[in-house]
Amino acid sequence: MRISANYLAIGLAAGLLMTATACSTLESTMGKATPSLYDRLGQKPAITAVVDEFVGNVAKDNRINGRFATTDIPRLKGHLVDQVCMATGGPCTYKGRDMVTMHKGMGITNADFNALVEDLVAALDTFKVPQAEQKELLGLLGPMKPDIVELP
Repeated sequence: MRISANYLAIGLAAGLLMTATACSTLESTMGKATPSLYDRLGQKPAITAVVDEFVGNVAKDNRINGRFATTDIPRLKGHLVDQVCMATGGPCTYKGRDMVTMHKGMGITNADFNALVEDLVAALDTFKVPQAEQKELLGLLGPMKPDIVELP
């Protein structure tokens, strides 16, 4: 079977047009940096406000508040802000202990962890953080669960 010159020319033109369109789209996407989650959350002041609300939620949560009875709350808040700030692409550096060392021997259960996540989501909802950003944040923090939970 022989392909006519017209079909070949049309095919090449269509291919070039699609390539040019793809390159143009790529250039416009690449030219505009997607804001980091840190920026989309509102940077450190907004993260601090969410952490304050979150810690307040935990304090009222009878399922888990006893676990924090002897905790230095201002220090905890500072570590949480730095941890979230750093995880979301912000300029902060988390200087606390790693999650395994921090939670070793505490006997934290899945139910404890889930209660904490519920309290965090409630804080995010209070500040009307969009679902996409909530999902992204929880996706960054979720992998810590195996380092924190010791009991089913």
